[in-house]
Amino acid sequence: MTNFIGEFNCKLDAKGRVMLPAALRKQLNPEANERFVMNRGFEQCLVLYPKNEWEVISAEVNKLNQYIKKNREFIRYFYRGATELELDSNGRLLLPKRMLSYAGISKEVVLFAYGNRIEVWDKDKYDNLLTDEPEDFADLAEEVMGKNKIEGEDE
Repeated sequence: MTNFIGEFNCKLDAKGRVMLPAALRKQLNPEANERFVMNRGFEQCLVLYPKNEWEVISAEVNKLNQYIKKNREFIRYFYRGATELELDSNGRLLLPKRMLSYAGISKEVVLFAYGNRIEVWDKDKYDNLLTDEPEDFADLAEEVMGKNKIEGEDE
């Protein structure tokens, strides 16, 4: 399983390509074979999944009961715009114009990598998102994680 970590400021070139930083390429599982799937994020960003991770997520989504209307809606929104991408010989990804338009990305990009994904943000939108950081991160951590059992702890 991939476990990305890092935050990287990048530039989009005139053709809509972004260089995947070497630090991220080193974290890429060989199973991904330098291939990704990009789709729309829940916020106004894009999400890159290594191809092997996408297949796991996609299999879970495909298990949803399609006779339930909300499930069908979710499936449509989730897959909307999903596109396969591959690193070129220079370590760049060509981002589709329609996806760049959705995320409002034009030049400066932040790649925020965590877990099995890399979020692709317009730098200004990402910076604005983080200025709305909660005053007390400890309170948020307690609310989100405080009730969850920490791995390795006895009950």
